[in-house]
Amino acid sequence: MRDEYILGIDTSNYTTSLGLLDLDGNVVANIKCPLPVREGERGLRQSDALFAHVKNIPSAMQELRKAIGDGKLLAVGVSSRPRNVEGSYMPCFLAGVATAESVAATSGIPLYTFSHQCGHIMAALLSCENEALQSADSFGAFHVSGGTTEVLSVRVVRGGFLAECVGGTKDLNAGQIIDRVGVALGLSFPCGPALERLALGYEGKTPKRKPPLDDCYVNLSGLENMALSLYRETGDRAQVAAFVLHHLADALCGMAQAYNKTHGKGTILFAGGVMCNSIIRKKLLATTDAAFATPLLSADNAVGIACLTTKAYREKMKQ
Repeated sequence: MRDEYILGIDTSNYTTSLGLLDLDGNVVANIKCPLPVREGERGLRQSDALFAHVKNIPSAMQELRKAIGDGKLLAVGVSSRPRNVEGSYMPCFLAGVATAESVAATSGIPLYTFSHQCGHIMAALLSCENEALQSADSFGAFHVSGGTTEVLSVRVVRGGFLAECVGGTKDLNAGQIIDRVGVALGLSFPCGPALERLALGYEGKTPKRKPPLDDCYVNLSGLENMALSLYRETGDRAQVAAFVLHHLADALCGMAQAYNKTHGKGTILFAGGVMCNSIIRKKLLATTDAAFATPLLSADNAVGIACLTTKAYREKMKQ
């Protein structure tokens, strides 16, 4: 009997991702191809991201072919939009949609669409090793990345999640701050891992600034100005890196506490690339009942989309 698989596709602003699961939910392949960003740049324009995905997809599909071997696909899912709200749209997701539609049409298999955000939530649930959270009908979640910093009230529904935004940043995203400051310090984009290494090597004190919180909302743009000012004053890259990451951690801790006051205490799920950061995780674990994806599934990936597709396919087969 041929092995049977479910395929997930995600084409976010910085990574071309394919996720392959077997019917038991085991991850068979987690293929990720970062999009190239020029040295000194702080991101990609949508047109450049879309073009980069078009170049990445053929080689990613060749790697997928090796993972499938003599097996066959039963269904394909794709992230078609950033969030599950009306008008949510980014051109970079068109590359994934076109690929998924082509796979579905040529293979004669069903196609399912989800939001990029729901993929992150699912990937975090899949890998957080918190059975109570995994079986909950509703929970709180943070999606923290370069493109998003949101506090979500999540309900599990047929075919995925309903995620209501109840907090987040009022200006810049956490990942934007990390990358903008990192590039100013001479780091290569994306700057998260390098900024973390700098910060972990700093043993001195950092200036304490109370994050400007308004319930579950925060303003982060001032952090960039404070960090760059500190760099001009000290020239100490490690101190600046530590200041930025500790400030972001304090902001997220304050938002989590505000969420628990408003929505009741419970485990909060943290997803998104910024949540790979060990400094931020450590502070959250000290103050919050927090659950995290593994670092591999915190950053952009298509495994969450493949898992959502598996659930949708199984529900369809039961009908």
